[in-house]
Amino acid sequence: MIRAIGAISKFLSGIVIAFIILLAILLAGVKLFGYTPYTVLSGSMEPSYHVGSMIYVTDVDPSDLKVGDPITYRISSGIVVTHRIVEVLDENTPEISFRTKGDANRDEDGSSVSASAIIGKPRFSIPYLGYISDFVKRPVGLFTLLGTCAMLLVISSLIELLLKQGKSKRLGK
Repeated sequence: MIRAIGAISKFLSGIVIAFIILLAILLAGVKLFGYTPYTVLSGSMEPSYHVGSMIYVTDVDPSDLKVGDPITYRISSGIVVTHRIVEVLDENTPEISFRTKGDANRDEDGSSVSASAIIGKPRFSIPYLGYISDFVKRPVGLFTLLGTCAMLLVISSLIELLLKQGKSKRLGK
């Protein structure tokens, strides 16, 4: 019975460790490959990017952008937005700009986006990962994650100790 519990404990610990490693890669490790993750907070780009998804953005040369491309940019209040280009303005000037619109929005955005405000272009997204990312970034989420890891480590160690004690009793030591 104790061996079965030990095997289950090791299996669960392995899954949690694999999950934490995968989460670390998806949230921070991707930066090594030039991607910056952002959480989708509104439904303005649905169905392309659903609320709670994590989008991965790479740098882009504004002169390479065209109508139909999604872009991620910072507005004057500092908020990061991802919308689709509907018109390229000032194509033949040093400071190109763009008219944008959310896929789910009826109207175009109120102001144009200058090239200097562009962060990059979304390359792919992972549904629901933004919810997990936001949870882990909060103190309660971080403590939950660390507490779960610590609890699994303690349980796994206790089971190992019980297995060793049981083995030594059977051997008469």
